[in-house]
Amino acid sequence: MNADVIIIGGGLMGLSTALHLAHRGSKAIVLERHSPGRHASGVNAGGLRQLNRHIAEVPLTVAAAKMWQNIGELVDSDCDVVLKGQIRVAETETELQSLQARVDQLQAQGFNHEKIIDQATLYKLVPRLVKGCIGALYNPNDGSARPFHATTAFRNKALALNVQIKTGVEVLSIEQSHDGWQVDSNQGPFNAPKIVNCAGAWANRITSALGEDVPLTPKAPMLMVTERLPPFIDLVVGAVGHKLSFKQMQNGTVIIGGAYFARLNIENEQTEMDFTELKTSAQTVTSLFPHMAGVRIVRTWAGIEGFLPDNIPVIGPSSTADGVFHAFGFSAHGFQLSPVVGRIMSELILDGKTDLPIAPFDIRRFNKG
Repeated sequence: MNADVIIIGGGLMGLSTALHLAHRGSKAIVLERHSPGRHASGVNAGGLRQLNRHIAEVPLTVAAAKMWQNIGELVDSDCDVVLKGQIRVAETETELQSLQARVDQLQAQGFNHEKIIDQATLYKLVPRLVKGCIGALYNPNDGSARPFHATTAFRNKALALNVQIKTGVEVLSIEQSHDGWQVDSNQGPFNAPKIVNCAGAWANRITSALGEDVPLTPKAPMLMVTERLPPFIDLVVGAVGHKLSFKQMQNGTVIIGGAYFARLNIENEQTEMDFTELKTSAQTVTSLFPHMAGVRIVRTWAGIEGFLPDNIPVIGPSSTADGVFHAFGFSAHGFQLSPVVGRIMSELILDGKTDLPIAPFDIRRFNKG
């Protein structure tokens, strides 16, 4: 089967790339081993966060935020986007000073989307927060969306634009052909001049085949969801001194995360909840929101994601193979970036360049020396 571009991986990065290419008349085939969004894209916390991003990601996340504000224009769905703000709580003066240093660094580079709020403003925004916190880092335009709904919307829009999405496809090998690349799979060969590697936690299998070894580590971040509660918070809450992502959904349930990991068997693609870690996560919640003590946890789960040592992704062309491009290693914070990463990939493929700064995400950073 032939196409202009073969995209390996049917998560949000792959689907976003495919639909951006289709908008510009380029025929893409998405090869997905399971179902779109099976691992990371459809089962994450859904954070739409500019707040506290790695400095290299800031230009991309600012551009992505504008796309999420009007996401219906891209995928014909609002993806259940709620943009009522995110905060990062400081409990001590030292923590608040570290947040101020962050704001100063951003402002020196021309970014003003994060600001410090004082104690009174913090408790006006989050009245159920434990007493004694002294301030926070705040972005009123951040928020969240529903990952499954977003992944479904990206998939449906890609299909509407005549993108072919092949599921149950296991890639067996990649070889150069006379007119580009051939991907051999359990469903036969696929041919195209260009390939995009959006294979998530398995992306290093593609890079290794191309002679680009990267230190990608698969991990399984855990999440918890509570029973339904009366509305008490609109914002997404994090904290300087704790691993925490905390938000109440439209139906009253509270989703709790914070980079605690399940035990993972990557070969069998199986996860086992680590309840000791989940206990620590729950204790963090009750220390900051005492009224949550005794609230029932109704479900826990974990998705499988690819992490890189510097916690920023690989985005850009292969260093060894002409016509191959990478977008992986988003280290549990790729959801927000997915619309703009698709745009970037389509620009690299069709124009040979992008106007966004992607040099920090070059795969060659792992091969220095």
